Amino acid sequence: MALGIKAQRIYSVQYASQADIKVYVVKYESQCDLKVFKVEYDSQAKENKGLWFFTKYESQAKFKIFFVEYESQADLKIYFVEYQSQAGWRNNALKHLLF
Repeated sequence: MALGIKAQRIYSVQYASQADIKVYVVKYESQCDLKVFKVEYDSQAKENKGLWFFTKYESQAKFKIFFVEYESQADLKIYFVEYQSQAGWRNNALKHLLF
């Protein structure tokens, strides 16, 4: 399998209709499905472990996400963590969204 297939390369779109996944950022870690750490380099965004690399261009991304205003609109609730080691799934039932 090519490494690019596993990488969590993300592009944030302007409209919900353009997105593969609608995402809501929660205030507290205990409320999230996935703890996300934003990595600096594409090569650091490996597998489906919450390590996200935000691409500059839509064509470079594996997933297009849209940040929704209300939790009820979201497919996935995320919480941005401070350290890479904190990233990971809290709700394994939703892992399929990012495969």
